Amino acid sequence: MTAVAPGALDGAVLVIGCGLIGTSVGLALRDHQVDVALVDALPGNVEMAVSRGAGRPASDDEQPQLVVVAVPPAAVADVVADALARWSEAVVTDVTSVKSSLQRRVDQSPGADRFAGGHPMAGSERSGPMAASAQLFEGRPWAVTPGPSTRPDALDAVVDLALHVGAVPIIMDAADHDRAVALVSHVPQVMSSLTAARLNDAEGNHLALSGAGLRDTTRIAASDSALWMDILGTNASDVKAVLERVRDDLDRVIGALDGDADELQRVLESGRRGSALIPGKHGSQAASVDVVHVQVADRPGELSRLMADTGESGVNIEDLRLDHDLGRPVGLAEISVAVGVGDSLVEALTSRGWTAYR
Repeated sequence: MTAVAPGALDGAVLVIGCGLIGTSVGLALRDHQVDVALVDALPGNVEMAVSRGAGRPASDDEQPQLVVVAVPPAAVADVVADALARWSEAVVTDVTSVKSSLQRRVDQSPGADRFAGGHPMAGSERSGPMAASAQLFEGRPWAVTPGPSTRPDALDAVVDLALHVGAVPIIMDAADHDRAVALVSHVPQVMSSLTAARLNDAEGNHLALSGAGLRDTTRIAASDSALWMDILGTNASDVKAVLERVRDDLDRVIGALDGDADELQRVLESGRRGSALIPGKHGSQAASVDVVHVQVADRPGELSRLMADTGESGVNIEDLRLDHDLGRPVGLAEISVAVGVGDSLVEALTSRGWTAYR
């Protein structure tokens, strides 16, 4: 993987598909005054995306510089092939999460040299244009997967798209990308769904004991199951390979629970080491931050006030998480900042009346 520098994006961008990702791309590009045209199989999606400020309805004689295909995985290959044929001067990219099968299809299409695949590692358990956000991609990786015949200018256009929306473009081979997302995205989705599925058998008031850990683990289980059926089916072999290793680990844990404390300790410590490897903002490791905890009262405007006070302290926020349990009058914000500045943020917030600690 190689981090890359900006290219150039000057002409109109046509977004095909006005769901969460497509509309978010439009919103982020419009923040940079890029001309964005929108089209969707459902006219209502275009109307909602336009009402959000994501662009304008595409005209019949549209001549885009760049086409972004943001349709469901099952349809993306046909739409990409059609876009390459219809707009013979345009660069075409996509946002689907599995690249190898798509690249094989594109390689057989005229205009393959104008295609470079893309995959933003950002999303939500919610879907549709009303869930979109111009900030969805900020600081998030955007895989760019050029094919064997992709022209340099086509690659530059897709890289610049990622940079315009605030993402961090990373160039990868399509097959390498699919192995990577099986590990960091697709299997976590399966594990989240499996954990949430166990809740259907919960007894009595057991779920009343739920806390932040369970919500964190099961949040993405609420994602669109039809979408994930497409994704898992398309990347089945790579997902299966990771799940087989997870199965081996589960067998180790089950065996260790019979009294092998040393083996159980090894499994848990391996998890701790792996967790520390997860990149944070702009690729920095998650472990290289200070975390400041702040109590936030459950009333309108408090979170905004906290953000303003943090900004006035001169400390840059690397990440933010808000935990709010049912029935509690306060929430708990976890603010991640650069190593070495956590104590100064605690001091600054405490002086402004916040209950803050590390």
